[in-house]
Amino acid sequence: MAQINCSAQVATAGEALIDFIANPDGRFEPCLGGAVYNLTRAIARQGVATLYLNPLSRDRFGRRLAQGLLDDGVHLAVPQPVLEVTSLAVVNVTDQGHPDYAFYREGVADRATTAAALTQACAALDNLSLVCTGALALSPDDAAVYLPWLAAQREAGRTVVIDANLRPSVMPDLDAYRRHVLAALQYADVIKASDEDLLCLSLPGASALEQAQHLLQGTRASVMALTLGGAGAMLLTRQGQVFAARELEPIAVVDTVGAGDCFLAGLVVAMLAQKLPAGWGTEPVSDEVAKSLLTSAIASASLCVMRRGCVPPTRAEVLARLAQVAYAFAS
Repeated sequence: MAQINCSAQVATAGEALIDFIANPDGRFEPCLGGAVYNLTRAIARQGVATLYLNPLSRDRFGRRLAQGLLDDGVHLAVPQPVLEVTSLAVVNVTDQGHPDYAFYREGVADRATTAAALTQACAALDNLSLVCTGALALSPDDAAVYLPWLAAQREAGRTVVIDANLRPSVMPDLDAYRRHVLAALQYADVIKASDEDLLCLSLPGASALEQAQHLLQGTRASVMALTLGGAGAMLLTRQGQVFAARELEPIAVVDTVGAGDCFLAGLVVAMLAQKLPAGWGTEPVSDEVAKSLLTSAIASASLCVMRRGCVPPTRAEVLARLAQVAYAFAS
């Protein structure tokens, strides 16, 4: 591995791929994508020094993915391209604007890594305080890569953020997938999930909030962020606090590709701005802090869904929206 020389605060690990998004005329448009890739760009575009840990292909798509990260100021832990090909996803957008995925990920570049390589890259960073993963990195097939790395990051005292952004349609054994996701979430300090993710996990509870509370209490995480689509989002803490927020004005949704990734980026950026420690949800959280975190995350997601594909907003755009839009907030 090349010597890493950057002052990254955040490191991300997981998929980078090309989304072939269906147009109304039946043609497919290739777009840079992958949940962790989108998250990485979204954090960097909001002004946080970020390192992407996985390798990228030497093929045309891999070079586009690398250039997209570099253009947004992301540092690459593996700057030299690898021989493996780029991951692909075919994305059909439903009438409601929700993406439906099919993935092609055998023998691909972003999976050509090891736990040792990820851990070594992070160990070289003096300023690293937070790591993120989730989505396809939660596949049981990649357990030997990501679980030891997550354990090492938690042991090093870094904040571990895991996005339980589930892809059940591409997992052949759904029960094994659920068990592995729940095992991976044991390494998280902060969990992000949607109401749809919770349904996929088959958690007990009559509502998304009850399911989220069950999930949080069954892990070592101190905080969980729960997204509820147009109904906004909630923040739950191990202390038992529940905060809720939503924008009061309607949004013209183009599509929801990358919305959850941009939501999490807004949350991470606000967490860093507040200088919150890894276990911050084990202590009482003020309304002021919770509102700052939730509104930053929601504004980031809203700006994303108003654009086709995942085009993450800048911090200036997020701050402008926060100044312009009214929010309902409850605790």
